[in-house]
Amino acid sequence: MANLVNIGFGNFVNAQKVTVVVNPDAAPIKRLVQNAREEQRVVDATQGRRTKSVLVMETGQILLSAMQPDTIARRFAAGAGAWQEMKGEEQ
Repeated sequence: MANLVNIGFGNFVNAQKVTVVVNPDAAPIKRLVQNAREEQRVVDATQGRRTKSVLVMETGQILLSAMQPDTIARRFAAGAGAWQEMKGEEQ
């Protein structure tokens, strides 16, 4: 069963497949997103708003979110806690 995390506007991502969540303002991240756009590996989940987070997936796909990276990180942490409780493990 996948551990889905809301990345904004009703869009969810499988938390187990996310490699990193970063701020999009750094030049290397901008190049990463641009190269992924050219290769059609970008999923834009911003609903037309400003990109505030870039999620890199295990598959090499890039997801763009309008939520702050720390907000997404908190949701990942909360989801991991709920996932462990469901499995009967302690945090």
